[in-house]
Amino acid sequence: MRDQILVTGASGLLGHLLVRRLREAGRPVRATSRHPRPAGADPGLTWARADLRAGTGVREAVAGAGAIVHCATASGRRSEVELARTLVEAARDAGSPHLLYVSIVGVDRVPLGYYQGKLAAERLVERSGLPYTILRATQFHDLLRVVLARAAAVPVMPVPDLRFQPVDAGEVADRLAELALGDPAGRAPDLAGPEVRHTRDLARAYLAATGRRRPMVPVRLPGRTFRAFRAGGHLAPEHATGRVTFEEHLARFAGLRSYRETR
Repeated sequence: MRDQILVTGASGLLGHLLVRRLREAGRPVRATSRHPRPAGADPGLTWARADLRAGTGVREAVAGAGAIVHCATASGRRSEVELARTLVEAARDAGSPHLLYVSIVGVDRVPLGYYQGKLAAERLVERSGLPYTILRATQFHDLLRVVLARAAAVPVMPVPDLRFQPVDAGEVADRLAELALGDPAGRAPDLAGPEVRHTRDLARAYLAATGRRRPMVPVRLPGRTFRAFRAGGHLAPEHATGRVTFEEHLARFAGLRSYRETR
């Protein structure tokens, strides 16, 4: 069934949201994850268990898919590329479906190991011979909320001297759904949040939303990676197409006080 869309990492934040969007649009979806089908999953959803690290179940999962949205990710630089390579090889054998890869704004400007892995995976997709789309997005609101929750767990809150342009994961899922239903676009325009904000402003918003008071201490992190962050290598103000602000995101988590509650 070549109009079926396969979503890797379907049990993760972005993958779960994307599957929901595609199902709401009435599209046939095959969700794949190395985890078993979760209890309470949509009964109309096809679930394929596959492990991109081990390579098990991958060829069976991609068979017959017309498009593959690769939302699964790995923390290590080499691991990220290996996951993408396993998927690309299986996709080639499955008849060249449209492959969509989710990346991050700044992977070509910030020398963070994880970013370098994402950039290497982008290049692998570009050279794969498959019809492809690559979408780069800025950091999710969810990531910054969790980081700030950790920082607020101590009496004096450390705040890095950095700026961010967080975006709503649901808006990224919306855009991915559009791209998955369209023709391969190569490198799609970046998707960034509506505002560039200093971390201290985001920290104040987090403290206000959780009813906390914490003195904040600025932290200037050393090294090439953080120089690139301070230079704005991870920002895309020219692509501020997201609409949901950090405060609006936090409003969904009103009353949460601890990192454990906000994971």
